Amino acid sequence: MSRQLLAMALAPLLGLFILGIGNGFLATLITLRLDAAGTSAVVIGWVSSAYFIGLAIGALFNDRLLLRIGHIRAYACFASLVAVTVLLAGLWLNPWSWFVLRLIGGWATVGVYLVIESWLLTASDTRVRGRLLALYMISLYAAGVIGQLLLGVTDAAGAQVPFMVIGLLASLSVLPMAMIPRVSPLLEHAEPLPPLRLIMLTPTGVMGCFGSGLAVAALYSLMPLYLQRSGFSVQHIGQMMAVMVLGGMLLQYPIGRWSDRHDRQLVLILIGIASLALSLGALSLAGRPWLLAGVLFLLGGGVFALYPVAVSHAADRAPAGALVRMSQGLLLINAVGSTLSPPLITPVMATLGDAGLFWALAALGAALALFFTWRRSRRPAPLPVAPFTPNPPQTVVGAELNVTDALVQGAIEHEHAEDLSQAVPEVDVAEPLVGPPPPDETPQPVRRAEAEASSDAR
Repeated sequence: MSRQLLAMALAPLLGLFILGIGNGFLATLITLRLDAAGTSAVVIGWVSSAYFIGLAIGALFNDRLLLRIGHIRAYACFASLVAVTVLLAGLWLNPWSWFVLRLIGGWATVGVYLVIESWLLTASDTRVRGRLLALYMISLYAAGVIGQLLLGVTDAAGAQVPFMVIGLLASLSVLPMAMIPRVSPLLEHAEPLPPLRLIMLTPTGVMGCFGSGLAVAALYSLMPLYLQRSGFSVQHIGQMMAVMVLGGMLLQYPIGRWSDRHDRQLVLILIGIASLALSLGALSLAGRPWLLAGVLFLLGGGVFALYPVAVSHAADRAPAGALVRMSQGLLLINAVGSTLSPPLITPVMATLGDAGLFWALAALGAALALFFTWRRSRRPAPLPVAPFTPNPPQTVVGAELNVTDALVQGAIEHEHAEDLSQAVPEVDVAEPLVGPPPPDETPQPVRRAEAEASSDAR
């Protein structure tokens, strides 16, 4: 990676890291404060859902604002709005006021991500996107871990101090972006694949991304509620949440690389089974913090890996020309799952008690495992076509960061091995070199060398 490219990427990544530290524990803080004020779990669920509603709205429309005013000014607007909503939340505690503030905050936060991801995307070419995405992920997850650890420190300083710290960090994150040259990378409006086309193309990918949204939103929004009602202090809750996020950061890549060498559908099935087993195991560990921390580390690793493995499986099915639009569509499916998660799971907690969170996660893991098993019996997974890429949920524009040269080349090889002309009819695909396989035979992929040899022979 050149020094010039690193300099161009450093400012947005530093801004993301600074803002991410505060945003990393904001959801936990909101949940804990509402619970301490006697708010019901159902209302807490709706307030938590507001943030994800804002994320979904912003993912669809914020790129148009960015096209009008440019990257740097857009970042300043979005980050300032994040700071304002957080500081207003610290002035008074009212669930429905917080609902509105969290909605606006989610919309502004995804705007920040949009600026950073589109900047990284358009400032580079596909040869270095893998390295930029790795730096992006390190910044995102490291900030989340540090933020959770700061929760107990700031909360002990006073009721308003955590909100002030988050607001200050959001404002401070503008400085790196404000000091870079006035260059605004070009950006095109995103057009994700529609949900019906996605379902026809990759039912497993759609269900995996939707289930990931349900599970991750539950862990971020409702796990602090369970921990506080189980008797953990604010400091210990922050540490538990940090362990969970750290598990998602450290285990995502090994699980993904494992899926490169095995059937991705089988990996998804095992993730569902592991989520089921870990959730049931956590039911009796509230009084054993060290064991619970270990379970949360593993559960975070499995749940956070679900989305990128599902996207990788979907990429194994898609023609090269549809990879970007497919990733963008799956991202929106994930956002829908995140939005529905708290309102669906909090009634379970209200009925079964606080442990209802783990019962809901266990039921979700079982449902996913059964669905993936059924799909595997109907349509076995193809051979993985490109190396796994760690893939956090992003904006619809930033989703293109994941489409590397290796992924495109693998998809082209898949087009030569299998007839994908009906996968996405509006996308041109290469003609198969060996033709579509007979119905009673499993498709045998043609590797690059074989394809070239066949082409030369003709």
